[in-house]
Amino acid sequence: MNKYFAMLMTAALLLTACGEAEETNKTVASVEEVTKEDGIANSSLMHNPVTADEVVSPETAAKIEFVEEVFDFGEITEGEVVEHIFKFKNTGENPLIINNAKGSCGCTAPEWPRSPIEPGGEGEMKVKFNSKGKNGKQDKTVTITANTLPNTTVIRVVGAVIPDPNKEAEAAAETE
Repeated sequence: MNKYFAMLMTAALLLTACGEAEETNKTVASVEEVTKEDGIANSSLMHNPVTADEVVSPETAAKIEFVEEVFDFGEITEGEVVEHIFKFKNTGENPLIINNAKGSCGCTAPEWPRSPIEPGGEGEMKVKFNSKGKNGKQDKTVTITANTLPNTTVIRVVGAVIPDPNKEAEAAAETE
């Protein structure tokens, strides 16, 4: 009896596996078709997060292109807050979805669009840099994670922070 049950279970598993293999083969065939057409390796393909069924090649993936990747705020006094708008465009063939943007430290705060940017569409990322407690040359980054290949892009805010002369005068008066 146990033999028959084991054989029945094995047959059921094989039938299920064959059905899954057929579906898998369909997916693999579509990936291979894209590979043959585009001449790219399978590892460079990704699923489009907008339409999870589609396989996207690097040529058709969303692409984020910034007008400028580095903003130099020049020289500011310690304690000032600098804001800058980084403008970008989706030059890819699929909608651009920004999942996250993170500053290299707590003094750098990005704001980004939460809705998809259509192909050819434009967007803005506002970055605030708070110089409180900072002195000297500054080079802060914002790492953007999106449905692009590669999936991260980095923009930078640079400049110099000079000591606040009023605070220096106050500190000197306190020590006298």
